[in-house]
Amino acid sequence: MSLHLPVLTSEALGFLQPQRGGLFVDCTVGLGGHAKAIVEAGATRLLGFDRDTQALDAARATLAPFADRVELVHADYRSLEDLLDSRGIADVAGTLADLGLSSMQLDAPGRGFSFQRDEPLDMRMDTTGGPTAADLVAATSEESLANAIFNYGEERFSRRIARAIVLARTAAPIVTTGRLASVVRRAVPRRGYSRIDPATRTFQALRIWVNRELDGLDRFIEVAVRRLKAGARLVVISFHSLEDRIVKHTLRGLAESDAAVRVLTKKPVVPGDDEVHRNPRSRSAKLRAAERVA
Repeated sequence: MSLHLPVLTSEALGFLQPQRGGLFVDCTVGLGGHAKAIVEAGATRLLGFDRDTQALDAARATLAPFADRVELVHADYRSLEDLLDSRGIADVAGTLADLGLSSMQLDAPGRGFSFQRDEPLDMRMDTTGGPTAADLVAATSEESLANAIFNYGEERFSRRIARAIVLARTAAPIVTTGRLASVVRRAVPRRGYSRIDPATRTFQALRIWVNRELDGLDRFIEVAVRRLKAGARLVVISFHSLEDRIVKHTLRGLAESDAAVRVLTKKPVVPGDDEVHRNPRSRSAKLRAAERVA
């Protein structure tokens, strides 16, 4: 399994300023890399949650030296308001959401996020419930499949791919990553060298669809900003254009409608060359931040 390197850590800390102390929230704690940096930098307390139970187990190990200052919860980041309300927390000193997959999720066998291995077509971040990618591929109409692949994967051959999937599943269920990737590759016309595998966008689309990654993201940002103390910041790290577009427009809208909200990033902060060299998976990361000034 690859070593997980949290992305844009120093930049996130620069915006969050945990050295001021107080309660910070890591809404997508993952393996605990960002959370550990926040606590080490001076946060008094940290509330972290994630919908991936395997990631939470790893985070507990990472954050074990700070167990008296950290609470970890199995929950979706969109549950932020309920989690704060249930603990009687009115506002917080800073909030972080890193929306990307961890290396553990990408590389761990059996999760189905990658087509580098032939394994069950799952793709759920929360493996405790909900339909798998195989379930959606098996039960969804050709039109809905095409729309999902186009909308979430920005795949221009979405209709060809959906037609190929429906045809292939009539012969036998598509239940592995290898079979799905093979079906998609055959459906996409070959036109010289391509930097990415032809199945990449379809796999991204299915992952976003299975995990409802875009659903409620704007609402989460609104809640996160509203629950900040005066002078506290929200930092959101996204990894594809669909997420970043929602983050950008939601923060901009909040700032335009509320004088107490200030966007701190006119353009997204991206990893430098050194970080991309150390961690190639960081290259698509974009960080945006906002502050509640009053």
